[in-house]
Amino acid sequence: MNKFERQSRQPADIKTLPKTIAAELRDVASGVIDVGDASPLAPPSPLTPDEVRTILISLMLTMFLAALDQTIVATALPTIGRQFHDVTSLSWVISAYLLASTAVAPVFGTLSDIYGRRAMVIAALSLFVMGSILCAVAPNMPVLILARGLQGLGGGGIMPIVQTVISDLISPRERGQYQAYFSGVWVAAGIGGPILGGVFAEHLHWSMIFWINVPLSLAALGLLLPKMGKIPTFHRRRKVDWLGGVLLMASAVVVMLVLTWGGNRYLWLSPTITAMMGASLALALAFVWHAGRAEEPFLPLSLIGGRVVPYAILAGSCALGAMVGLTVHLPLYYEVVYHLSASEAGLALIPLAAISTAGAAIAGRTMAHAKHYKRVAIVGDACAALAGMALALVALPLWALLVLLSIFSLGLGTTFPVTVVSIQNAVARWQVGTVT
Repeated sequence: MNKFERQSRQPADIKTLPKTIAAELRDVASGVIDVGDASPLAPPSPLTPDEVRTILISLMLTMFLAALDQTIVATALPTIGRQFHDVTSLSWVISAYLLASTAVAPVFGTLSDIYGRRAMVIAALSLFVMGSILCAVAPNMPVLILARGLQGLGGGGIMPIVQTVISDLISPRERGQYQAYFSGVWVAAGIGGPILGGVFAEHLHWSMIFWINVPLSLAALGLLLPKMGKIPTFHRRRKVDWLGGVLLMASAVVVMLVLTWGGNRYLWLSPTITAMMGASLALALAFVWHAGRAEEPFLPLSLIGGRVVPYAILAGSCALGAMVGLTVHLPLYYEVVYHLSASEAGLALIPLAAISTAGAAIAGRTMAHAKHYKRVAIVGDACAALAGMALALVALPLWALLVLLSIFSLGLGTTFPVTVVSIQNAVARWQVGTVT
């Protein structure tokens, strides 16, 4: 036993090392300490409360724009189709954005862990602005669809980076409260998008749907860039596993194509859809095989294991699917069953966004004080499930429907901050971008 081991076995109330050991520790060569993750620069200066507030508002604006463009085009599609004399390709105006954003979201998250948040924010917003401009000036449908894909590359990059920067700025204990605000922004954008798109298409011009993104994105970028240099950094320089990234994106794109074409363009059991399902499965298996053997995999498989991450991902996916499904289904339900006008049906979605945001805010504030904050989401989801069951099984008058939808939205809203914060708290700081 050497003197270091003897010292480590001393009683725990000894608070200082002997001078001889302390002197020898100071002389240890710095090469034995892993400094690969450390920045060669001095630590960034602390952010003032006003600077933190400016960054958070800018991030909310960028997330609002990225989420808004997922749904804002929906109500303007008939107008766009009439102008370009092409209604057969209209679905691709939405699908191109969703395909691109879904495929690149994990890529941007991982790259932000390697190259830093600032560089990836600039890249994502630049792609988003360029895509928006090209959409606004598109002379025909094919150009519009391609431009929407470019816009989706930027929008898909914005979402994970915004969530990751929150974790860089805010302590784990307070993170849920701020995630609740951003969850509310996302829901509000998703529900407000069709309403705003209809107003632009009817009273101005459909291109305003895209032009509005340009000044707002540039304003957000101008507010963010001077402050982001002060944000604590936890990224780590390493090799980029491009093959893993390509396999992951390809698998996601094929899955999205299956969901887009299945039951519409092709029958679900048609040879085309069956072959695409097989291709997606093969690409996913190839990604898993490669990730298990790569020296520095694009998405380490260890991140999606354990007792927290897989269950949080599943819960968040189910909650998000339920919210998106309601957003799409409810306007039609209001019009057909309760004979509301299109504008009234759109306005009837606003309480859904407001109450869901309230649920997220309640969960966020509770998480700041609760030791086992998953219980907040468990109770909320149980209430949402009971309300959803009643909605599905019983024919209700409009007032009763709105009451049950309020309970459903309140419960579902508690899920979003809990799942995101749980995932971020379960991994190392330099892996937060990837797992988010």
